[in-house]
Amino acid sequence: MNQDTKNLTLAFALSLAVIVGWNYFYGVPQVDKTRQQFNQQQVDAAAPQAADHPKAAPRLPAAAPVRPRAEILAGNPRVIIDTKRVSGSIDLKSGRINDLALKDYHETIDKKSPNIVLLSPSGTADPYYAELGFVGEPGAKLALPNVETLWTADTKTLTTEKPVVLSWDNGQGLTFKRTISVDDQYMFSVKDSVENKTGAAINLFPYALVSRHGKPKTDGYAVLHEGFVGVVGTSGIQEMGYDAIVKETKSSKTFKGTGGWLGFTDKYWAATVIPDQSKAFEGRFSASDGPSGKIYQADYLGEALAIAPGATGDVTTRLFAGAKESHLLDKYQKEQGISKFELLIDWGWFYFITKPMFYLLDMIYKFTGNFGVAILLITVIVKAAFFPLANKSYMSMAKMKNVQPQMTAIRERFADDKVKQQQEMMELYKREKINPVAGCLPIAIQIPVFFALYKVLFVTIEMRQAPFFGWIKDLSAPDPTNVFNLFGLLPFDPTHIPLFGSFLAIGIWPLIMGISMFVQMKMNPEPTDPVQKTMFAWMPVIFTFMLGTFPSGLVIYWTWNNLLSVLQQGTIMKKAGTKIELFDNLKSMFGKKAAN
Repeated sequence: MNQDTKNLTLAFALSLAVIVGWNYFYGVPQVDKTRQQFNQQQVDAAAPQAADHPKAAPRLPAAAPVRPRAEILAGNPRVIIDTKRVSGSIDLKSGRINDLALKDYHETIDKKSPNIVLLSPSGTADPYYAELGFVGEPGAKLALPNVETLWTADTKTLTTEKPVVLSWDNGQGLTFKRTISVDDQYMFSVKDSVENKTGAAINLFPYALVSRHGKPKTDGYAVLHEGFVGVVGTSGIQEMGYDAIVKETKSSKTFKGTGGWLGFTDKYWAATVIPDQSKAFEGRFSASDGPSGKIYQADYLGEALAIAPGATGDVTTRLFAGAKESHLLDKYQKEQGISKFELLIDWGWFYFITKPMFYLLDMIYKFTGNFGVAILLITVIVKAAFFPLANKSYMSMAKMKNVQPQMTAIRERFADDKVKQQQEMMELYKREKINPVAGCLPIAIQIPVFFALYKVLFVTIEMRQAPFFGWIKDLSAPDPTNVFNLFGLLPFDPTHIPLFGSFLAIGIWPLIMGISMFVQMKMNPEPTDPVQKTMFAWMPVIFTFMLGTFPSGLVIYWTWNNLLSVLQQGTIMKKAGTKIELFDNLKSMFGKKAAN
């Protein structure tokens, strides 16, 4: 096995291993005392409650039936939410924000399809809501707002221009007011104030939570995180899956720090609660048993709010509930000082490449108006940026081919002396100014760029339902055509065949990609080793099936990159006086078939 063949084998093996691996594997004592006391209060409480507080095990009426969403929404008085980007309502019984739809996003590429529904109240098929409130000190006999509290609102509709103020008097000298405002995007601001007329000082602990009943459907890719997510203090990003939290001690994990946020993330959407960034708090991810499955909860408990007699205390919490648009998250992080809020998007291991690549791609899109065209152009830009290095690498490969006769002679002359053979090879490389590992560099450089673009296409909402040309209506989804049903002529979906149907997602673009990879490999001499020759022959087929389920934008990028590489390599080989083996290899391959 000659050196350049070894290098190429190693590069392809590494590429395959990485891609396959990538796709199949990615408070103070007083506060603690308060939490424990509250848990016990909930256990002793007579009224059934659902996720009343971060440390309380969420409870629902036994075997509560699922009811139509519209019926439940009509069951309690509500304040309507109506802005240019969201619609929904606030439940005046409990004060929960539990009804929210996104006006700019639809379930399918059909603009007449239903809008994405993010939040829903308890009792529906997929309860998902945010709740805020206060916890009293252990032993304190204070009537505080809970899920049975009926608030009074000063307006019927919450808009960007007009906040809503909710009020409730506990009849014991405490008056609660909750001012809820929303910006023109997806950020709610909730200011809870308490007027103390009891004649004694009180301490209240603010909390906020996002609760989700039942395990939501996820894509199941290791490359994409869906589930619990948050940043608490300096701990960095915290991510846990729905199954992972159940395996934790008491199905719970806590974090302490100053500043941050926590909640749930889906592929494109998220709901997170954001405390005062200057105050310490204790955050928690947890799971508990409900009547219809697990109830998952992300919550925090803040520092005590001391309110003197005759005084008013207040605390402000924010709630983000909407689409994970990169520019918007960056804006919130910068303007509102939310720690590491940009990481609500799972940028992956190659963050330092992925995010700049997204911004470059987005900038090109603004000029072209088509993300597919932007992908083609960014591929050219990347090839141009690495051209000097790639040029040097291909020149080294060309020189390796030119000295093949000399390398063969050295192997034959020193067949029984491997040490002398290596010494002579190194002298040959030195004399001809050849770097034997330089041929691997183009592929090695391409791998992180490949994964970075993969992440961009896979996780950024800007790619969602972005069309290209022809039959590609969504660059973030696989090619919808399929060779196994003759591209739609036969009335069945091969991918639904049991056991092996998932391997039959081969559309037009994956086929073109496989052909381009085949042509690129045939640019080089055929390996003399039978095992290598067989492996190289099947490599385009393997990659065709592998990329068949990948986002079509990624397949288009890979195809275009292969074609540019063929042109680049052919030009350099011609310049170096090296024979291009493409036509001879094709003639030899089809000639042998004809002979058989």
